[in-house]
Amino acid sequence: MDSQKVSSQDIILTGDRTTGPLHLGHFVGSLKNRVVLQDVCKQFLLLADAQALTDNMGNYVKVRDNVLQVALDYLAAGIDPAKSTIFIQSLVPELSELSSYYLNLVTVARLERNPTIKDEIKLRGFERDIPAGFLTYPAAQAADITAFKATVVPVGADQIPMIEQTNEIVRRFNNSVNAEILVECRALVPENGARLPGIDGKAKMSKSLGNALALSASPDEIRQAVKMMFTDPNHLRVADPGQVEGNVVFTYLDAFDADQAAVEELKAHYRRGGLGDMVIKRRLEDILQALLAPIRERREQYAKDPAQVMAILKAGTQKARETAGQTLSDVKAAMGINYF
Repeated sequence: MDSQKVSSQDIILTGDRTTGPLHLGHFVGSLKNRVVLQDVCKQFLLLADAQALTDNMGNYVKVRDNVLQVALDYLAAGIDPAKSTIFIQSLVPELSELSSYYLNLVTVARLERNPTIKDEIKLRGFERDIPAGFLTYPAAQAADITAFKATVVPVGADQIPMIEQTNEIVRRFNNSVNAEILVECRALVPENGARLPGIDGKAKMSKSLGNALALSASPDEIRQAVKMMFTDPNHLRVADPGQVEGNVVFTYLDAFDADQAAVEELKAHYRRGGLGDMVIKRRLEDILQALLAPIRERREQYAKDPAQVMAILKAGTQKARETAGQTLSDVKAAMGINYF
């Protein structure tokens, strides 16, 4: 992600569903960039517990506990609460009220056509048994974004349709009140534009799929994850030429190895033969151990004082309510329903 595309005038809104601790897929996709962006612009980080409940009703303890877990990951990765506002989605009721108004600006057919929602429905096997809250999430996300008048939203390429639908809602609302009340935003996509695949080679890294590596992973967990990584099934002997495309180890080296010239040399060697899988796996393990060790250590320190972490979230949530409350007031005034 190119932070040079963001100015001090920009407002950033980003967040994660609180369905589990963050993993390397989150890190390469956006988390490390949030650390950089907090020094460049005004940033709001949303702990999306309300969104998590759209397909986790009944798993209340899981969602609640993961609010703390995701907050620990943010802080451990370098998010500074003095620079970024970290808040809990469900404790900002202004978001729910905005969402209820936005639902009147979008049709069920349009929601069902949203490519991101279609993919997620298929992934979860909902078919027609779709929780209404899940289907209408684009309106809720529009509320999350517009409440803070965010101008930039860091997302993966798969989330671009959500940003497009947010801007549709913004335009429809502004047209309905004949005034520029809400602000359109733009997606800020990581330079590689793609998700980090799971360690098993599947397109998506996910805790639920059992193919994720948590930011809090122990040295042994990192070692075992790298050993299990998919390479080239036809690369049976060291002397055999190997395929780099679709080779998860090389995908991870592209994402995390700072010496890209060396990575390109390894790719060339692997393609012509004479380079074993264990050599590239050892290189990757060393890189991931060095990357995750300080994050894990900071996380352990924060975890010793959960009350301090919750105090950070409480202060951030109060600040978020003030901002969202002003936007809601502007919206209701434009609609003429600020009765008193």
